Amino acid sequence: MRYPKFLPEGGTIGFLAPSFGFGGGDYRAEAFNHAVEKWQSMGYRMMFGPNCYVQEGVGISSTPEKCGREVMDMFLSEEPDCLISCGGGELMCEILPHVDFQKLAQGEPVWFMGYSDNTNLTYLLATLADTASVYGPCAGTFGMEPWHKSLEDAFSILTGRGGRDGALVEGYDMWERESLRGPEAPFAPYHLTEKRLLRCYVGKELAEGELRFRGRLLGGCLDCLVNLLGTRFDRTREFVERYREDGIIWFLEACDLNVFAIRRAMWQMEEAGWLEHVKGFLVGRPMNGAPMMNLDAWGAFLEMAGRKNVPVVLDADLGHVPPMMPLVTGSLGEVAVKGNQIRVEMHYV
Repeated sequence: MRYPKFLPEGGTIGFLAPSFGFGGGDYRAEAFNHAVEKWQSMGYRMMFGPNCYVQEGVGISSTPEKCGREVMDMFLSEEPDCLISCGGGELMCEILPHVDFQKLAQGEPVWFMGYSDNTNLTYLLATLADTASVYGPCAGTFGMEPWHKSLEDAFSILTGRGGRDGALVEGYDMWERESLRGPEAPFAPYHLTEKRLLRCYVGKELAEGELRFRGRLLGGCLDCLVNLLGTRFDRTREFVERYREDGIIWFLEACDLNVFAIRRAMWQMEEAGWLEHVKGFLVGRPMNGAPMMNLDAWGAFLEMAGRKNVPVVLDADLGHVPPMMPLVTGSLGEVAVKGNQIRVEMHYV
């Protein structure tokens, strides 16, 4: 696994929009501009891809061709020291035929951070280019005042302040059910009203005492992962076999998928051989996890994950229901859970 160099003091942060950009000019653009001003006040330089402030595409900032070209140009440029996606979106998958992952694998690696639709890059950088990336907040989120601890954790990974040989993140005590950010409050911090309550299993049995497990961190937004499954970009089984001695910790979270779609997606991953050599699961709070026909979100994930007889941690701080622990996709992770406390050590080996 290749790990990029860290963002140095006074270095250059690059922004690209392979999914949504800020062409609409609404409060999200205000938040992004505020984040840029904050980074500039910290002494960093900025580099903007050509699609950051356009709105020409369907479900993404521009055409798939232009977004793919932006990805290649920004990743292969020698100017940015790290790259952060402007935002999530809907159809980032359509840019993939215009991204040369073989060329990215041969070039100097650079940190890329984003989540949701950006799974199309964070996941494929690991499985196709053996390059680590950060499944973490997109650029506009950094416009909040003040930064939540999760944003400090994410930026520390990019700078290496979280550790030069790895990083450590821990869960956050409270989470946000309803956001206060909007046109009247573009810089509002997370509205933290709910206490984190982890549900931990070994197989399908409730876990007792402390859980510890280790493996390569792989995953992202389940909506995007199952969309990639079976395409020419799917080299997951080869990745899983390549790192079989380490095993895999799957970190998963869902956006639009309802509980039955989640259960079908987990079945599909198993039948495609993705879950071979699994050492454990970290599952985030699903955004659309309302119960349906006697199936809840926990059962949606646990029905298949529980068959593997490994630790399964549900309702972790991952993904669309913030805050989210930033995870380095491709790193060797060590997870420790005791009660409602969770920590993930990531080793850059």
